[in-house]
Amino acid sequence: MPAVDADADAEMSRGPAPAPAPAAPAAPASPSQTPGEGAVSVLWSYAKCVAALLPVYLAGYYGFSVSLVLLGLMIYIGYKHSRLEKEMRLRSSMYLLENEREFTTQKLFRARRDLPPWVNFPDVEKVEWLNKILQQAWPFVGQYLEKLLVETIAPAIRASSIHLQTLSFTKVNLGEKALKLVGVKAHTENDKRQVMLDLYLSYAGDVEINVEIKKYFCKAGVKGVQLHGKLRVILEPLIGDVPLVGAITMFFIRRPKLDINWTGLTNLLDIPGLNAMSDTMIMDAIASHLVLPNRLTIPLVNDLHVAQLRSPLPRGVVRIHLLEAEDLTAKDTVIKGLIDGKSDPYAVLRVGTQIFTSHHVDSNLNPQWREMYEVIVHEVPGQELEVEVFDKDPDQDDFLGRAKIDLDIVKKARVVDDWFNLRDAPSGSVHLRLEWLSLLSSADRLSEVIQKNQNLTAKTTDPPSAAILAVYMDQAYELPMRKGNKDPSPMVQISIQDTTKESKTCYGTNSPVWEDAFTFFIQDPRKQDIDIQVKDDDRALSLGSLTIPLSRLLESHDLTLDQWFQLENSGSASRLYAKIVLRILWLSDDASPTTPSPPPSGSGSGLGSGEITSNQGSTGPGGLAKPQPSRPQNTTPDLEFATEGVLRIHLVEAQNLIAKDNFMGGMVKGKSDPYVKIKVAGITFRSHTIKENLNPVWNELYEVILTQLPGQEIQFELFDKDIDQDDFLGRFKLNLRDIISAQFIDTWYTLNDVKSGRVHLVMEWLSRVNDIPRLEQVLQYQSQQTYQNKVVPSAALLFVYVERAHGLPLKKNGKEPKAGVEITLKNVSYKTKICERSTSPRWDEAFHFLVRDPRDETLTVKLSHSWGQTLGSLTVLLREVLSEPDLVLDQWFHLDGALPESQILLRVTLKVLDTQLALCRSTLGAGGDGVETFMPKWDPSHLDLKHRGGFSIVTDNANSVCQVKLTIGYSTEENRLFIIVHSCRNLAACSKDGADPYVSFVLLPDKKATTKRRTATKKRDLNPEFNERFDFDFALEESMQKKLDLSVKHSGSFMSREKELIGKVLLDLDQIDLKACVTQWYDLVAEST
Repeated sequence: MPAVDADADAEMSRGPAPAPAPAAPAAPASPSQTPGEGAVSVLWSYAKCVAALLPVYLAGYYGFSVSLVLLGLMIYIGYKHSRLEKEMRLRSSMYLLENEREFTTQKLFRARRDLPPWVNFPDVEKVEWLNKILQQAWPFVGQYLEKLLVETIAPAIRASSIHLQTLSFTKVNLGEKALKLVGVKAHTENDKRQVMLDLYLSYAGDVEINVEIKKYFCKAGVKGVQLHGKLRVILEPLIGDVPLVGAITMFFIRRPKLDINWTGLTNLLDIPGLNAMSDTMIMDAIASHLVLPNRLTIPLVNDLHVAQLRSPLPRGVVRIHLLEAEDLTAKDTVIKGLIDGKSDPYAVLRVGTQIFTSHHVDSNLNPQWREMYEVIVHEVPGQELEVEVFDKDPDQDDFLGRAKIDLDIVKKARVVDDWFNLRDAPSGSVHLRLEWLSLLSSADRLSEVIQKNQNLTAKTTDPPSAAILAVYMDQAYELPMRKGNKDPSPMVQISIQDTTKESKTCYGTNSPVWEDAFTFFIQDPRKQDIDIQVKDDDRALSLGSLTIPLSRLLESHDLTLDQWFQLENSGSASRLYAKIVLRILWLSDDASPTTPSPPPSGSGSGLGSGEITSNQGSTGPGGLAKPQPSRPQNTTPDLEFATEGVLRIHLVEAQNLIAKDNFMGGMVKGKSDPYVKIKVAGITFRSHTIKENLNPVWNELYEVILTQLPGQEIQFELFDKDIDQDDFLGRFKLNLRDIISAQFIDTWYTLNDVKSGRVHLVMEWLSRVNDIPRLEQVLQYQSQQTYQNKVVPSAALLFVYVERAHGLPLKKNGKEPKAGVEITLKNVSYKTKICERSTSPRWDEAFHFLVRDPRDETLTVKLSHSWGQTLGSLTVLLREVLSEPDLVLDQWFHLDGALPESQILLRVTLKVLDTQLALCRSTLGAGGDGVETFMPKWDPSHLDLKHRGGFSIVTDNANSVCQVKLTIGYSTEENRLFIIVHSCRNLAACSKDGADPYVSFVLLPDKKATTKRRTATKKRDLNPEFNERFDFDFALEESMQKKLDLSVKHSGSFMSREKELIGKVLLDLDQIDLKACVTQWYDLVAEST
C-alpha cells in the first residue's frame, strides 16, 4: 500500500463528501386559521412585497442608474447562494459523520483513495472508543467553554477598549456534534525517546456562539463550523518518572481546512470574495501558532529545556532542482479547441509554508526550467514536496497537474533523481532532482562544501547555501526607557545580508521575553555577519544593536553560542540573551544516483501518478521502473547513536537494620533475612538473601546501560525474606543526574520510612574512551575483582547499527523474503523489525551490548525470512574492531551461506569503559610501595537535595547537624518580602517512629504575632520536604529591620511526653542580601543562644 499517508491526507483535505440528506417527512395539515390570523398573514405578505419593490421605486424616483439595482441584486443572489451552499456542506458533513459506517459500506467498491484512513490501512487505526468518550464529555466541554468565555474572556475584552464595555456573550452552545478522530497513526520507529502521533481530526459541528454589543445595537456570531486536518502530537522526552512524558508538542503539518457559517452582522463575511478572505485571516491566526514551523509546547515536568522542543533544529535541508517537464496538456487552444495550441507553463513548489514559483516558458509543452531551490525540513515523516504546474494566462492561469513527494524518501535515499507523473491531468510529467543535505556540527568540511557550491550553476540569483543559521531570540534585560521615563515596546530585527526578519513586539516592558526562532541560509559563514537591532514598536527609536561575525561561531564549541550579549548603543546594563546555532550543509559523496529513468508515457492517474510515500515496492519514487541506485559505502546513523552510558552499582553492605523475625509476640528480639531490590530504567536487580543478619555484607555488582534523560531515578528497597510475605526494611531514591554530575560516589545512605538502617554503595558513571592502553589497565583491574554474584565487570560498550542489506537470496518459492536480523553477543540477543518483501531491505536500527573482554568475544549476525529460512550469516571478531581508527568498523560485510553478491551494511563501534578505581590503583602500582589505598569519600554537599525525593546522605560522622533550607528574598516588582521553606535534613528522632516535623516562624519584633506562620506537618519523616512560600507586604527598609525566629517542631499528641522542639534558628534579615534571593542551608540548634 504505497500511498497510505497521501490518500489519507487527500481525504482529509477534501473533507467529507456530500451525501443526500434524508427526505423530510411530510408536513402535517395545518389547522383552519381564524379570520384575524388570515388578515395578519395577508398584510405580512403585502409588506414583504412592498419592501422588495421599494429599492426599485426609490432608484427611479431619485434618478439612479438601473445598474445599481442590478449590482445590488447580484450581490444579494451571490450572498444567498453562498449561504445555501455553506449550509448544505455543513448538513452533508454532519450526515456523513453520523452515518460513516453505512456510507462506507455502501461505497465499499469505489476507488481505494476515497476510503477513510481506517479502512484497510493497518497503520492508521480507528479509535472509536476515544470518540465515544469525547461524545459523552462534549456537553461538559461546552459548559467549560461557556464559563471561560463569560467569566474570563468577556471581562478581558470589555477592559481592553472603551467601545467594547457593553460586550457580552448571549449564547454559547457547542451543540451535540462532538469533535471526531477519524484515525490515529503512531510513529515509534524514528526515535526511541519519543512517541509521535498523527491525529486525523474531523469536526462538522452545530456550534452556536452569539455576541452582542448593546451600545451599538450590534449582534454577531457563528452557527456551524467545519474543521478537517492532520494534527501531529509528539510526546517527548520519555522519562523514567511520572508522568513518563516530559512535554507535549502539537502542530498541524499542513494548514487544516476551515469553513465557518456566520450569523448576525458577520453575515457580511459570507458575501462572495469576503468569505474566502475571512476564512484565510482566521487560518493565518491558527497557522501563526499551530502550523509548522510553529508549535505549541506544554511542559509537564520541571528542569526541561522547553525552547529546544518549541524551536528545535530542522531535520535537514532539501535542495530541489526543477529541471524540466514533458508532454504537458495544451491549454491555449484556437477556434474553441478545434486546433491544438501550446501552453506557457510554470511550476509552483510548496513545502509547508515555503513557496517558490519558477519562471514561465512561452509556448512549450516540454519546458526546461533548470532552477534550484532550498527548503528547510522540520518534520520527517510527514512533510511533503508538492509541485503544481500551471499555464500562464492574462486572466486566470490554467491547471496542468500536480505531484507530491514524501520527503522521508529523500532523507533515506539521500538523492532522488526521477520523473514524476502529474496527477489530475490527462498527461504530463516533471523531472526533479532532490538532494538531502545533512546538518554537520563541525566546520571541518566547510571549505569542501564551499568549493562544491562554486561548481554548481543555476538560473536562480541565489547561490547554493553552505550552512543554515538558527537564531533563538530569548529575552532582553534592562533596555533603555523611552522619553518621559516610559516603558518601551521592544521588538528585534535580525539581518543577514539582504534578508531581515522581525520578532513579535512585547508591549510596555524594558525586559521583554520574545522566545522567537528564526532560520537563515548562509552562503559563506567566513565572510558574513549577524546584525541585530532592538527597536521600539514604531521602528524609529533604537534601543540597542549587536553585530556578531559568523566566524566567531566557527571557533565555538559545537558551532553554538548560548549566552548573554552586551548591547551596543544602549544602557550600561542592557543585555540580550540568544542561542545561535550554525550547521554546515553536507551532501554525502556516496549519495549520487545513477542516470535517471526516462520520462514516462502513461497518463497522470492512479497510484503511480506522482505521489509517493515511504513504502516503496518495486517501482521508483515517480511510479516508474526503479533504477538501481548506487549503494552508499558507509552507514548514516542518527546523531543519538552511541550516546548511551553505563552506570556501575556496587552494593557493599548495610548496617543497623530493623529486626522483623521476632519471637513470642515480639518479647524476644530476633534477626532479619535482608535482600535488596534495585529498580532503574524499567530494569530490576535483586541481591541474594543473607540469613539472620542485621549488618549484612553483599558485595554485589550491577551494570546497566542508560540514556541521559531528565527525571530518571534509581530506587533501592530492602526486604526481609519470609515464607509468606516479605517484610519491608526501608527504601531510598537517587537522582541519576546527581550521579552523572559527581561521576564517582562512595557513601552511606540512610533508609526512609523505618526507624533505623543505612546502606553502603559505591556507584560510578563510567567514562567512555577510545584509548587502547587504557583497555589493558582496565582489564588488569577487572581481573583482580571478585563479587558475590559472580559478575565480571565490563571493560567496553559495543554499539551496533544495522542499516541495510543488498542482494539477498529469494525464498524457495521464488518470492522476495521478509528479512529480519538477529544480533547475538554471548548470551545476549536482539532482533530487528521484519521488513516488507525485498532483496534489499533497510532497517536503520541500533543496539548495544556490554563486553567483558573485547579481545576474545565475537559478534554474530544472522539474517532470516520471518525468523525461519536462513538468508545468510556473519561473524565479527571484536579484536578486529580494536585495530580500527577510533574503534569504529563501518562497511559492507559479505554474508556466509548466501549469494556471492549478498551483503549487509553495519557500523560496529567500541567504547572502552574507563574507571577511576583502575586509574587510582594503577598509579599506586607504579609507585612501587605496594600499599593499597582507597578513593576518598564523595562529598555530596554541592548537590541540591530537593531532587533526591526524600532520602538523605550521611557521612562517617554519625552526629550530623540538623539543618533547614530556606530562600529569603524581596520582590521589588511586588513590593513584598517572601520566605520559602524548602526542606529539612538530619532531624533528630522524637519518638520510636521518628518525627512528625513542621516549621513555624515569626518576624520579630511582632507583639501581636501577625507574622506568625507554619507549614504543613510531614508524618514520620526525618528529611521532610515542604516547598511552601509565605509573603509579607513590607517595604524593603522595613523588611531589613526584621529578625526571623524559626523553629522546627515535632507534632506530638496533647498527652505525649515526647519533646516538641527539634531545633531553631534566629536570622537577622539585615545581614542577608534580600534582593539576591539567597537559597541556603541553616544549622538548627536545640535552644536559641
